[in-house]
Amino acid sequence: MEEPVLRKILLAFVLGLLQACASQQPLPEAEPMSPGGETPAPQPAAVPRAAAPALRAPAPVPPKSAAPAIALPDASRLPPFDGQRVVVEERLRGVIKIDRTVAPEDLWQRIRHGFAIPDLKGPLVRRKTAEYAAGPEYLQRILDRSRLYLFHIVEEIEKRGLPTELALLPMVESAFNPMAYSRAHASGLWQFIPGTGKRYDLKQNWWYDGRRDVVDSTNAALDYLTKIYEMHGDWHLALASYNWGENAVKRAVAKNRAAKKPTDYASLKMPKETSQYIPKLQALKNIIANPEPFGIDLDPIPNQPYFAFVTETPDIDVQLAARFAEMPLEEFVALNPGFSRPLIRASMASRIVLPADKVEVFHANLAKHDDKSLVSWQAYQPKEGETLAVIAKKFNLGVEELKRVNGIAPRSWAVLRVMVVPSNGSAKPAGGKLPALMYAPPIPVHGAVRGVYVVKRGDSLSSIAARHRVSVAELNRWNKLGPFLQVGQKIHIRKTVR
Repeated sequence: MEEPVLRKILLAFVLGLLQACASQQPLPEAEPMSPGGETPAPQPAAVPRAAAPALRAPAPVPPKSAAPAIALPDASRLPPFDGQRVVVEERLRGVIKIDRTVAPEDLWQRIRHGFAIPDLKGPLVRRKTAEYAAGPEYLQRILDRSRLYLFHIVEEIEKRGLPTELALLPMVESAFNPMAYSRAHASGLWQFIPGTGKRYDLKQNWWYDGRRDVVDSTNAALDYLTKIYEMHGDWHLALASYNWGENAVKRAVAKNRAAKKPTDYASLKMPKETSQYIPKLQALKNIIANPEPFGIDLDPIPNQPYFAFVTETPDIDVQLAARFAEMPLEEFVALNPGFSRPLIRASMASRIVLPADKVEVFHANLAKHDDKSLVSWQAYQPKEGETLAVIAKKFNLGVEELKRVNGIAPRSWAVLRVMVVPSNGSAKPAGGKLPALMYAPPIPVHGAVRGVYVVKRGDSLSSIAARHRVSVAELNRWNKLGPFLQVGQKIHIRKTVR
């Protein structure tokens, strides 16, 4: 090939390369993000001014709705970064960071996080909310009492995976008074009646009432609430059952269903107390969820255990146990409300409850005392024919005080089958110093009625007892008799329970 021809070919080749380079477009700049965080849709790439002949079949045309793809550069062919390097120390400047793995310091906040029962609306809820907000002193008394028990209750609720609104239920039931006692004979924070208490293994005897025990009654209440929730699958119906009875709610639901009416809580016909029960709970929930608009100052409660347990203790006077723990007697009773007498019987008590910071000092003081010096009260079984006056004189105790420590009503002269009396002739700690709430009436243990005797002229308790082969003490216990019988008076004769 001649040299002039070769030069022409090379010149044409170089010109072609230059033209191709001039036709290439610069790389597109990154699109900025919008204030709302969304990236604008990419714009179609510019069409080259010149295109080489295609060597393969053309790609199918994308539908109009699809945005055309942008060819990204090959990062491996880009030159190395040669600019100024800046290390960003605070990547989330101005953003509040929340660590959900750290428990809140305030127990109220923990309770709020666990709210899960659907809110109840309506005028009755608004009215009850206004009533609680209008009585800040009463509400504050409830909140102050709750501080002793709430942490334990919330812990037990969360163990079962239940909604934390249930921790507020004792506010409605008992105003967080463990000694609350209703006309229906319901007792304790959770207001168990005797029969339901026995179904849930709450021991009830003359020395101890598990319905008032904070630990035992909380376990029983949460077990019961779990059962009735599983029965209905609805928390409003479960709570109505807790107040009214599960069978009553079941009948009300069945009645509405048969009438083709709604079967939710708001649609059921129920007693006034039950119809106001859940609105009261909802009102308290509203206030605790956001107390400021109601003018309520909700003091923080430390999110940590308030009390701990002491087990395997000997028989000990209530007053002495409080002194060993170096705490006020009233607070000791508030933590141990299940005990009904001034003497704690080890055989009847599975534990003593103390503030967590008092356990060590209690053990230290207990170790300094001889077991024989721990009790100044004893159990006593009255003899046949003994009256309260005789027993009081025998143990150097006033009749009124004897009645008080044994839970005998002031106007009653009933002699109990078992009584507590001072040991060694007198009680070291005066019983009058113990708070009145410590002495609950004894739990009645009655057999079935097997007859009713009508008092006739000339009858005496001794003659009636001998005729029916029972003791005078049993006649008194079954009938709450006074010092004198009246002609025509009815006396119930029951089967003896030993």
